Parts: sequence; structure tokens; C-alpha cells
Amino acid sequence: MIANAIRQSARAGHRLLSIRRTYKTQRYLFIYLTLALPLLYFFVTRLVPIVYSFNISLREWDVLSPDKPFVGLDNFKSLFADEVFRRAIGNTFLFVAVGIPGQLAAGLAAALLLQSATRFRGFFRTVYFIPYVTSIVAVSWVFRWLLMPNGWVNAMLLKLGFDAQLFLQSPNQAPYVIALTMIWQSIGFQMLIFATGLEGIPSEYREAAKIDGAGSWRRFWHITLPLLNPVILFSAVIAGISYLQTFAQIVSMTQDGGPLNSTRTLVYHIYKLAFKNFEMGSASAATVILFVIILAFTLLQLKVLNKKVEY
Repeated sequence: MIANAIRQSARAGHRLLSIRRTYKTQRYLFIYLTLALPLLYFFVTRLVPIVYSFNISLREWDVLSPDKPFVGLDNFKSLFADEVFRRAIGNTFLFVAVGIPGQLAAGLAAALLLQSATRFRGFFRTVYFIPYVTSIVAVSWVFRWLLMPNGWVNAMLLKLGFDAQLFLQSPNQAPYVIALTMIWQSIGFQMLIFATGLEGIPSEYREAAKIDGAGSWRRFWHITLPLLNPVILFSAVIAGISYLQTFAQIVSMTQDGGPLNSTRTLVYHIYKLAFKNFEMGSASAATVILFVIILAFTLLQLKVLNKKVEY
């Protein structure tokens, strides 16, 4: 009887172990199938078009013709020989050079002011964040209306005794006006990111520095700013990619990248090549160049800004 009981107990243990293994296998199968679906979607909607763009960049194709003759690197050579394309790259880097520091500085300043406020924090967060979730086209058209030659801004300048400005009609002013518009619209997002980073800094560090006699500027420069490095890195990468892909503001505020191509960006130039001139080969080549620029710029930011700070 004891032997039978032992054998029955062993069989029950084996059955229980088999059930657990089956359940574990089914659970992992469900997890991998769940992960496979978005991965398949990403592959179809992202990787396949990227590979196809690389292929088209080496061919001559105007959409209307079914032939796509292989031309090698001729599309890339013709792009770099084009003065308008070189101007578009220069304008794109101008937006990056002006936009990233301005966006980070404005967002950090707003976050610091918000941190020092004792009341109505939620209200101010909402007010600052509203422009970020507002349509880019709507914001661009509002600024375009304000900055017209007979617009509200010039009317105020004349009342204050200053000369009226051309703003979007000036090749020298238009790029900076668009960059400032993008900075204004992104302050809320950057403020939210920096506010979260500031809340994650232990107050003991600042209190210890204050006891040691460090002023507010030294506490900010030697404690707050270094400990915000991961947040700064994230914000700089996101902002850099955004400015390298500037498009909607150009279409809405200048319509044709003007005046005198002073606001034409690389993405807008790709749009013109593909959907205005139907030069898909050249447009795909420009897209490959944009991909390389974004990749190189992101890796450079990760290399320069990624610093570990410990206290």
C-alpha cells in the first residue's frame, strides 16, 4: 500500500510538472506572438520602405515611366552639384544650431520657474503645454498673420517708435523667425521633461551645498545641471531630430521655402523633388542623405553629451 501511494504520488507530481511546463510554454508562446505582431507591422511599414528608398536612390525614375534604369551614384552627385540642395542643407543646420540651444534653455528656464512656484503649478503646466499639442499648421498661420507687414507686431513696433520689419519676407530674418516659432511651440514639452528631471534630483545635494556656502548659481551649475545630464541628452536628441525634419512650418509660413530659398530645408527639398518635379530617384537619394545626417548627428550627441555624474 505504501508503495502504491508512493507511485501515485510520483505520477501526480509528474502530471503537475507536465501541466506547469505546458502552461509555461503556452505563456511564452503567447508573449512572443504578441511581440511578433507589432514587429511585423514595423518591418512592413518602416524597414521595407527604407530598403526600397535605398534601391530607388540608385535609379532614375520619374513615376510616369515604368522603367527604372540603374544609374549608381549619379543621383547623389547631381544633388551635391545643385546649389539649391546645398542651401537646403545649410538652412537645416541653421535651424538645428538656433533651435536646440534655444529650446533647451527656454524649457529649462520654464521648469526652474515652475519648480520655485508654490501655487497653481498645474495651471501653469497646462498653459505652457497647450501650444505643444496645438496643430503646427494653426500655430504657423497665427504667427504668419501676426508678422505680416501690416500685422499686429509691426503695428506695435510703429507705436513704440521703431521701424517696421519684413520678418518672413526678409531672407535674413525669416529663418530665425521660423526657428523662434518652433522654440515657442516646444517650450511646454521641454518644460515637462525638465520638470520631471528636477523632481528626480535629491534635495539633500542642494541643501548640503547651501550649508557649505554655495550660492544659487553655483548650486545650479555644479549640482542641478550635471544631474540633469540624462534629461538634457534626451531633449537634445529629440529636438535635433525634430529640427532636421522641419517641414510643416516651412509650408505654412513661407509656402515655397522663400524668400530666395532662405528657409528651404532638406525635407522640404525632398518634397519638391518627389511631388512637384516627380524625380523619385533624386528624392530618394536626398532621403538617404537625410537618414545619414540624422544618424550621425544623433551618435555625435550621444558621444558628446552622455556623461555619468555621481556625488
